[in-house]
Amino acid sequence: MSKEMMYQRDVYGKTLVELGKEDKSIVVLDADLSGSTRTSFFNREFPDRFFNFGVAEQNMISTAAGLASCGKTVFASTFAMFATGRAWDQLRNSVCYSNMNVKLVATHAGITVGPDGATHQALEDIALMRVIPNMTVIVPCDGPQTKDAIKAAAKMQGPVYVRLGREKVPTIEGLGKFELGRANVLKHGKDIAIFACGIMTDQALIAAKELAKLAIECAVVNIHTIKPLDVDTVDKITKQVDSIIICEEHSVIGGLGCAIEEVIAEAGRGARVARIGVKNRFGQSGSSKDLLREYKLQAVDIIEVAKKLHNKF
Repeated sequence: MSKEMMYQRDVYGKTLVELGKEDKSIVVLDADLSGSTRTSFFNREFPDRFFNFGVAEQNMISTAAGLASCGKTVFASTFAMFATGRAWDQLRNSVCYSNMNVKLVATHAGITVGPDGATHQALEDIALMRVIPNMTVIVPCDGPQTKDAIKAAAKMQGPVYVRLGREKVPTIEGLGKFELGRANVLKHGKDIAIFACGIMTDQALIAAKELAKLAIECAVVNIHTIKPLDVDTVDKITKQVDSIIICEEHSVIGGLGCAIEEVIAEAGRGARVARIGVKNRFGQSGSSKDLLREYKLQAVDIIEVAKKLHNKF
């Protein structure tokens, strides 16, 4: 049976409208990309609560902080590259330092932005957001989890960064209940633990299914909340296996891989760890499929790494 494919940004736009009907304190900001981020859905329903700032991301985030200081729940959106790069100063000093109720929902993250190339492919955004105090970082893996993440972000107080992609993604069955800061264990296994976020969760499940045919039993864990990290689940799962693979559509520096390795190091365990991610490179123009192949972000790459770690081949 084929998996249902969804644009996470479509889900985001529709969920914003739902939330807007329930809560009149919600306002939405965009930086001239509402058609792409799908905040245009909210604009059509609530034009008096939507503000377009043009190509002025820093102004947008500063205004978001100001609106939040007046009791508004603010959703601000643009592409991940511009949201986290151009406006980092304002996010740190105006939003997070004062713990303002601003939800930064960035689309077009990662290498799968495709033809737009390196200047638009945010491969550092998780690291940039994870390092700021008070910031919660969420990377949903599919459409339904995106809806849950947006609703959870609206409900909690304080800054949140939600990372979404450009392309349609498959819907994953059996994710279970979404809870901020709690990972979803999708599969148990005694040999290798595969931790993944975003689009890499589906690739991890595909890889685990193929590895089972080779008698390599893999646990698969969806880490949708990078910060705060579910340390208890990470600790529990890593104690049960000999090797660990961490998968993310992001630089291997500063993202999910580093977060999990910190837990392992602090626990004093010497587990074998491999990271599937972009290794100290910029992106480039190309189709999403070709780029995932070039940067070794596919199930086949997880399988090859698992074989080497398991020392069976």
